[in-house]
Amino acid sequence: MTISSTSDVPETEIDTTEEAPKTKAGFVVIVGRSNVGKSTLMNALVGSKVAITSPKPQTTRLPIHGILTRDEGQIVFVDTPGMLKGAKDALSKALTESLKNALSDVDILMYVADPTRVIGDEEKSMLRMVEQIDKPKIMVINKMDDNNKPYLDFYRDLSDKFDYTFEVSAKESAHIKPLIDKLFEILPEGEQFYPAYQITNMANNVWVSELIREKLYLRLRQEVPYTVHVEVTAMEERENNVLYIAATVFTTEDRYKRMIIGQGGRGIREIGQSTRKELESVMGKKIYLDLQVETNPHWMLRFEI
Repeated sequence: MTISSTSDVPETEIDTTEEAPKTKAGFVVIVGRSNVGKSTLMNALVGSKVAITSPKPQTTRLPIHGILTRDEGQIVFVDTPGMLKGAKDALSKALTESLKNALSDVDILMYVADPTRVIGDEEKSMLRMVEQIDKPKIMVINKMDDNNKPYLDFYRDLSDKFDYTFEVSAKESAHIKPLIDKLFEILPEGEQFYPAYQITNMANNVWVSELIREKLYLRLRQEVPYTVHVEVTAMEERENNVLYIAATVFTTEDRYKRMIIGQGGRGIREIGQSTRKELESVMGKKIYLDLQVETNPHWMLRFEI
């Protein structure tokens, strides 16, 4: 008897084609009260400087997009203004409205907390706002590099109000990778919003004006109010690969103008020099920065978010 090695029953064809992994994409809105380190955290998450940082509260005004693209997809981080409870001026009202608008279209909400500062009305208002958002929520307890964190346990006790909690140091870029991995894990499927090489939505002139404002705050600290404003009025290539930039610093009172300019113009020169050095290191070319200071008590009335 002969035994056949083949079967009369036709074999079922097996599809060996692997399905391509799904691409993730979405918006992660970063919220928190003033000066908790939201901008520093976004820079750490993106891996590059896209938002200005300063010890002075309320330095973020525009909802800035920082973009992180990996093989898994793309995260668009939205850095929002902090909340200043009780502020009645036109700028503060515009910033609060900007914050509310940023929360209207969000895939993941990331709430940043500062365990070194006492809990106040701003914090309570932010938490009430966060509770109303029906999206995945992550609490990021920042400034874990600080040796004095008297309110750490308070925030840890709030963990049950969030889907996930991470403890990081944005300043030191410590424990950032696990946070990014979790964000990609829970991000919805979707197509990229920006090209892979782009790391921010800001136009070059806006980024330069923000950088000048950062250097101004870092030099003058508490002496100048947060109401100073910078506008870049010209950016043009000149001979020998020199980029000419003209910008105007607006402030509301002559006494602040004098502080910014400094004795013999020393203040504005130092601000210009530190800005120019950073621009040259980023752009890889010589920069000629022409800075002017003007007093305009009404500039806030035309401020648009």
